[in-house]
Amino acid sequence: MGTSRASARSVVFAPLDPHSRAETVVRRLTDAITFGLLTDAEQLPSETDLAAQFGVSRVTVREALVALRQQNLVETRRGRGGGSFVRAPTAAADRSLRSRLSELSLPNLRDTADHYAAVAGAAARLAAQRADADDILRIEEVDADVAGPLHRMERAYHLEVAAVAQSARLAREEIRFAGELGTLLWSPILQTADSTYDPHAEHRAITAAIAAGDGDLARGLTEEHIETAVERLVTLHLTLVEP
Repeated sequence: MGTSRASARSVVFAPLDPHSRAETVVRRLTDAITFGLLTDAEQLPSETDLAAQFGVSRVTVREALVALRQQNLVETRRGRGGGSFVRAPTAAADRSLRSRLSELSLPNLRDTADHYAAVAGAAARLAAQRADADDILRIEEVDADVAGPLHRMERAYHLEVAAVAQSARLAREEIRFAGELGTLLWSPILQTADSTYDPHAEHRAITAAIAAGDGDLARGLTEEHIETAVERLVTLHLTLVEP
C-alpha cells in the first residue's frame, strides 16, 4: 500500500500547525478516543514521539496529557512498563451528551449538519475516484467491526472514507465535524431512542458505490445517510427541550 493511501489512524497523528496550542492536541486525541481509533487501555506514544509526530513541543504535549487526565480520557502509569494509556468514555457520558444537545438551537444544529453532509459527501465522491482494492477492504473491515460500540464504528467508517479520498484537508474537516457534531450525531443516546437504528445496510450501499467508482452515487448516499441521522437527532432534541 503506497504512502498516499493513509489509513484513518494515520490522520490522528498527522502534523499540526507548529504554533498549535495544547488545546489543539487535546481535541485531536479526544476525537480519536471518541472515534474508537485509539482504544481503551491502548498505550499512547511517548511524549517525545507525540511531539515529533504532531510537530509541537514536548511542553505542549505534556500540557495536553494533563488536560486529558483531568477529563479521565488518559491515565499515566509510573515505573517499568509505564506511560500514558487511553481510558475510553463510559456510559456516564450519556447525561453530558443530552445536556449538550438540549443547549443547541435547531437552526445551528441543521446548519452544522448541512455543512458536515457536504464534507462527508465530497469525501465519498473522491474516494470513489481514488480507492483501490486495499482501500475498499479497509472500509469494509471498519463497517464489519461489531466488537466495539456501534457509534464508534459509525464515526470510524466516515473517517476511513475521508482518508481513502486522499485529501488531507477533507480528513481534517471530517475530524473537526466529528468533534463538533459527530459525538452527538452518532451517539449512543440515539441508539437508546431508536433501537432499530442499524447503519450497516447504508454503509454497504455507500461502499459498493465507492468500489464501483460511482462518485455521484456515493456522495448522494452519504448525504442521505447523514440527513437521516440528523432527523433522528432533531427528534430527540425536541423531546429534550419540550417543557
